Amino acid sequence: MAQTRPLPYDTDAAAVHLRRSHKAMKRLIDRLGPITLRRDAGATPYGALARSIVFQQLAGAAASTIYGRACLLGEGGQFPEPAALLALPAERLRAAGLSAGKQAALKDLAQKTLDGVVPTLRALARMDDETIIERLTQVRGIGRWTVEMMLIFRLGRPDVWPVGDFAVRKGYAQTFGLPESPSQRELDALGEPFSPYRSAAAWYFWRSLDTQT
Repeated sequence: MAQTRPLPYDTDAAAVHLRRSHKAMKRLIDRLGPITLRRDAGATPYGALARSIVFQQLAGAAASTIYGRACLLGEGGQFPEPAALLALPAERLRAAGLSAGKQAALKDLAQKTLDGVVPTLRALARMDDETIIERLTQVRGIGRWTVEMMLIFRLGRPDVWPVGDFAVRKGYAQTFGLPESPSQRELDALGEPFSPYRSAAAWYFWRSLDTQT
C-alpha cells in the first residue's frame, strides 16, 4: 500500500471557505462530506515523474504492467535511478514495453535530474507553484497538468487550479448547473472565489463525478 501523509494545510478551514463561496459548493460539500485527501509520501520528484511518463496515454492495467517490468530493471525491484536508467540499452527498455518516445522522455528526465533541473523534494518545498511548473515542464513529455497533479497529490499544495483537467471542468459544470463545461480560460476566472483552497475545490469536483449513481 502506498505511504500517505496528512495535507500540510487545514482541510477544515478549506471546507468552511469553500462552503461560504457559493450555495452550490455548500450543497456539494454537504453531500460529499469532509476532505479525505492525503498526499503521497513515497516517491521522489524523479520517481513520481517517471511513473507519470510511463502511464501517459495508456490504460491503467497496461501501464501498471509496463511500469512493473521497468521496476525490475532497477535495484530491489525499484524504478531505476537516473544514472542507472541512462546506462540501460534501448533493447532492455523496449523489452519492458517502453516505446521510443517514452524512452526519450525518461532519459531526458534522468539527465535533467542529474543536472539539477529537476529539484530534490527538499528544494521543491522552498519553491512556489509556478516556479515548480516552469522547472519541471522543461522535461520532455512533462506538461503543466502532470506537474499540477504532483503539486496537489505529492506536495500537498493548497491553491492549485488545474483548468486543463476535463473532469474538473465537468464537475464544475454539473455542480453549478451549466449546460456545458467551461473553457480553460473561463474556469480560470471562475476559480477565484475558491482561492486559497482551489486544490480542495478541484478534489470536490473530481469526487462529485466519482460518486454519481
